[in-house]
Amino acid sequence: MKRIHYYIVCAISAVCGLSACSDFLEIEPQNEIILEKFWNEKADVNTILAGCYSGMQEGNVIKRMMVWGEFRSDNIGPGSNTQQDGNLEKILKENIDAKNSYTDWQAFYTVINRCNTLIKYAPGVAAIDPAYTESELQANIAEVVGLRSLCYFYLIRAFRDVPFTREAYIDDDQKLDLPATKFDAVLDSLIFDLESVKNNAVKRYPVTKELYQTGRITQDAIHALLCELYLWKKDYQNCVRYADLVIDSKKAIYEENRKKRTSSSSLQTSNEVEERFNGFPLATNSTSTNYFGDAYTTLFGSDRNNIEEVNQEIIFQLVFDDDPQGSGMPANGAVNDFYGNSRSSIGLVAPSDYIYSQIEASGSDRKVFADKNKMYDARIYTNCRYTGSNSASSNKSINKYTTSSIDIYSAGSAPEASYGSKYSENQNGSNWVIYRLTDIMLLKAEALTQMMRDGSDETASEYNKSLLDRAFTLVNAINKRSLCETLLTDTLVRTNYSSKGDMENLVYQERQRELMFEGKRWFDLVRISQRTGNTQTLAAAALQKATTGAGLISNHLAKMDAIYWPYNYDEMKVNLNLVQNPAFGSGEDQSYEKTTKK
Repeated sequence: MKRIHYYIVCAISAVCGLSACSDFLEIEPQNEIILEKFWNEKADVNTILAGCYSGMQEGNVIKRMMVWGEFRSDNIGPGSNTQQDGNLEKILKENIDAKNSYTDWQAFYTVINRCNTLIKYAPGVAAIDPAYTESELQANIAEVVGLRSLCYFYLIRAFRDVPFTREAYIDDDQKLDLPATKFDAVLDSLIFDLESVKNNAVKRYPVTKELYQTGRITQDAIHALLCELYLWKKDYQNCVRYADLVIDSKKAIYEENRKKRTSSSSLQTSNEVEERFNGFPLATNSTSTNYFGDAYTTLFGSDRNNIEEVNQEIIFQLVFDDDPQGSGMPANGAVNDFYGNSRSSIGLVAPSDYIYSQIEASGSDRKVFADKNKMYDARIYTNCRYTGSNSASSNKSINKYTTSSIDIYSAGSAPEASYGSKYSENQNGSNWVIYRLTDIMLLKAEALTQMMRDGSDETASEYNKSLLDRAFTLVNAINKRSLCETLLTDTLVRTNYSSKGDMENLVYQERQRELMFEGKRWFDLVRISQRTGNTQTLAAAALQKATTGAGLISNHLAKMDAIYWPYNYDEMKVNLNLVQNPAFGSGEDQSYEKTTKK
């Protein structure tokens, strides 16, 4: 008998919602399943499907989403007792080798294999179980194709070329020793797969299971993933097309919420959306008093009851709970360890000294929070632990994902923040956001800047002006949402961004401000390097936090190969078809072409 030798770590409850104790993501380990006794009914498919999601919740997955996507960037520096994790300490110093444990990609391939297994066997269940309909089958396949594609997307952004397969590995006789497939070939395959299934995905879950709308792969999530994949492919028209599909869907959700809301609802009015958010249905910050912070609490904190605005902005997130023993759902252990908790308010990492210095920087030293009235940007307080006028009480910890609520008062000469409690140790209930509306809006803005035409004739000028206007509208909406001001005043001025370069820089700055600590920054820098063919922007950002060895780091990151990660040493030993990234090989660099512009 063949056996499926991977762990199925979830059981399905068909009648309960995501927030119930017994639900889609509830853990119930089963060590192995005999193949001939499985795949007989709909419940079997649901069990494997739940296992795909629980695999994504694993600490080894979330930690790598954080490390690969953020920790080599200018955002992150050492925190409290970083030396306890030697591999992490080396990453923060850009001293990475193939034996670093964070180069281990096994957890991602485990999820990929579960997805491939469901795709292989679920059609057979549909053929014998009348309760499992063809439409459910196609929706489930679309769902796991989305999860599989997301896993591969993380892998290629981190490692560039990776082993790629759609085959299910279900017994020990199969050997998984594939050579690495080139980045562009994997990217094209992911786009092809998603384009093939996108119309079969669930568009909207019923109101009785509203958390499914953001906790499972929907059509919006697939469109969001396609939006970013096309941006990396440099297909900017399709990037914009899929961004618009996501934006239009979120606007439709907002309109439905607005029409059914009660008078006591905090949902913003259509007039507020138009004036403050340029028509985009972002989660609101209160504007009726001198108090701000609602948006943070809704998106990252403890306000789980404000599901209307969550579903307006969040597209896809991995769901956790702050009462893992009571709910049966896991807590977010990765955030607990890396970003901190009530016992250790500063985690293994913290905002880099560079980022923290930007809060009170002035004049030409401003680079992150660099615009007029910068102290009124709520993200200064929601990203980092910063109270305002009494900076001595700030402890330089990461606030996003670790704190249950934030109040920002702006009645005085400058805003001051009051923070709710940090999540207890091993009880971090913050959901890990993969995609939200502001991310997609900024991806669209980036694509619009890349669509500008060369030339200065009247036709090109008008075309380019239209693109710049559209990009600015997107960025400005996100920026205005962050302002701790009752009377709305724009801090961004359109005429200050009249060239492609100016608008590009604005988009990148806004992505850094808005998405800080969400696992995006290093990948953004890698994408810029891929587009320009050099590492100038990436290397300059990485050097902002360097306290020692700046020359060595600069020399290392001058190589395009070095912006990716090495293949794990143990993986190289078992897969002889892998060829190591030359930037992490023998250490000899005579053959490396330095691509950083001088």
